[in-house]
Amino acid sequence: MADVTFTSPAMSKDVTVYAVAGDTRTLLSVAKEHKVPIHFECENGECGSCACEVSVLSGKTPLGVNLTEKEKTVLKLAGKVTDQQIADAEVKNLPPPWRLACQFIVRHEDVLVKF
Repeated sequence: MADVTFTSPAMSKDVTVYAVAGDTRTLLSVAKEHKVPIHFECENGECGSCACEVSVLSGKTPLGVNLTEKEKTVLKLAGKVTDQQIADAEVKNLPPPWRLACQFIVRHEDVLVKF
């Protein structure tokens, strides 16, 4: 169970929604369900239009992450992540600050999503 808070200059106020634990939906699908206006085009991790900054709000070490190869490539080409951040994600399970909403699976931790 997680609270996902979306914040953007494109919205008049922040929106916090509840995501069900164990559900394997993407951040983009949660946003679409709640009519949060995250920009997207391909929904397949290839265009990078849904890049957003994701912060864990618990103050604890974030849960391990699984970056897809597409996500690594797109975020790196866009200058959103470094080689070191990708290595830290793979070796230390430390998530990078930027993710693709269409690839990020909502876990059972509260997050702030800036887009």
